[in-house]
Amino acid sequence: MMDQLFPTASQPAPPLPELVQRLGAQARRCVTPCGQGDLVWHVWGQAREGVAPLVLFHGGSGSWTHFVRNIEPLVRAGRELWVPDLPGFGDSAVSPLGGDADGMVEPLYQGLRSLLGDRVCELIGFSFGGMTAGLLLATHPDAASRLVLVGAPAMGVVPQRQFELKAWRHLPDAAAQADIHRYNLAALMLHDTALIDGLEGLALQLHVANVMRDRLPRRRLAHTDILARSLPALSCPVHAIYGAHDALYKSWIHQLEAAFAASARDFRGMTLIPEAGHWVQFERPEAFHAALMDALG
Repeated sequence: MMDQLFPTASQPAPPLPELVQRLGAQARRCVTPCGQGDLVWHVWGQAREGVAPLVLFHGGSGSWTHFVRNIEPLVRAGRELWVPDLPGFGDSAVSPLGGDADGMVEPLYQGLRSLLGDRVCELIGFSFGGMTAGLLLATHPDAASRLVLVGAPAMGVVPQRQFELKAWRHLPDAAAQADIHRYNLAALMLHDTALIDGLEGLALQLHVANVMRDRLPRRRLAHTDILARSLPALSCPVHAIYGAHDALYKSWIHQLEAAFAASARDFRGMTLIPEAGHWVQFERPEAFHAALMDALG
């Protein structure tokens, strides 16, 4: 979701935390075409007969690392995970079709068909990735048998933007930039601000590494109602999981369930995770895992 504030990849990102390096080393890496480069997919777990693969779309200014605290529990639960770096983020090239969610639909869909063949996935989208997943399924309803939206924007509920972020790339030194990164994490991503530097600094390190590789500085669709307008085209079950203190919605969070029920033809319900903000799967991974498993049946 972090938009308009982050640079192109003009300087190297800092080294990733040990947990991220370990999980990255365990993943199988696949690539599919994306403009002048590759769309990079990270794969964990093994295919199982009769069990749909899970495809996870991360949030804006992010990468697969938005799910760093969820990958191992999902693999232990017997799921095969396909987690791309969305076009223009992480290791993936920018889409030739545009620098917002709608420009990602075709590279992602073609990648899914190339990698999964006729296997139909269950699709989980976090934040910007949830909006992207909704747009993809509105255009290609055959791509997934279920959609789980996590902290997704663009439902047309809030009357105005509920948070403000600060720019950092103009600042002269890393310490000053880190202060702004902490501010932005508290403003949007995390309800428990102790987690910004807790867990050995994992959230802050991931955030810095991700925003430094964001090459899409002018995204706008997240501030519209495009997801709400896309959901009526979906025939598959739709579930929603949000942190109860999601900064995208704040006091408007309790209007979301009715908005989903009015938009999605097969809406199966919304779970609010207590004591969690926007990055709910990082902040409350156990509660998120329980809610996701319940949604997936």
